Amino acid sequence: MSQSVAPAKTMTFEEYRFYQGEPNVLYELFRGHLIPMATPTSLHTRICKFIASILSRHFVSQNLALIAIDLTGVRTEANSSRIPDVVVCSAELWEQSCSRPGAGILDFGEVPTLVVEVTSENWREDYVRKRAEYASVDIPEYWIVDPNKEQVWILSNPGGQRGYDLVEYTRGQSFRSVQFPQLVLSVNTVLASPVVEDLIREEQAQLRQAEQRADREQQRAEEKQQLAEQERQRAEQERQRADRERQRAEQERQRADRERQRAEQLAAKLKEMGLDLDTI
Repeated sequence: MSQSVAPAKTMTFEEYRFYQGEPNVLYELFRGHLIPMATPTSLHTRICKFIASILSRHFVSQNLALIAIDLTGVRTEANSSRIPDVVVCSAELWEQSCSRPGAGILDFGEVPTLVVEVTSENWREDYVRKRAEYASVDIPEYWIVDPNKEQVWILSNPGGQRGYDLVEYTRGQSFRSVQFPQLVLSVNTVLASPVVEDLIREEQAQLRQAEQRADREQQRAEEKQQLAEQERQRAEQERQRADRERQRAEQERQRADRERQRAEQLAAKLKEMGLDLDTI
């Protein structure tokens, strides 16, 4: 998204790292020449933010030690440094970059995993010059998102005979990252990227609904447990009542046995005394 405007004086990479130009203007460095970057459109910013957000969520869900960031430079030649719209690198590389003074730039030997460019007015830079530069430093994967042509290019295998291998996707299609095959995006969705905050609100609403469902399920489980406990208590009470009834029946049987024994003893004594109860 850079404009081909460059001052006559050239600049070394180290000078570029500490260069302070006009306020609120970002500069890329191409073979010693400063190139001021065009102010992005709202759509451009929205697409970049959405892609970075989707990548970040994917890395977290897959437990990958990667981060998606913007406004981070990538050194491509001795005196060249580009600023992709989105850069994916390891958390370790990002920490190394943060610990250095000057502009945040991944230097030689600190190759990002993925870079994304969303085209603007100077789209030839993204399709031709940056494509060659990113391939020259062996960045494994490069996305070109073009809202004007309504297409997405996925470039991979920078060491191929002709540089990057290319797969083109257009509206109505979905594309898959080469580095992260579980990440699948719709071209339509990317070109008309939703507002990230709206996605977060929707996710939070879904989370609240899930929590409410979980609470209701837990409440139902507790109610079932309470009913089961009540049934168990009733069954225990019935068992205890049955035991008491059994004990009373046993006591009645024992009492009847004692009465029978006393009657038999009395009859035996009377018989010894010459008295016969049957004749009395």
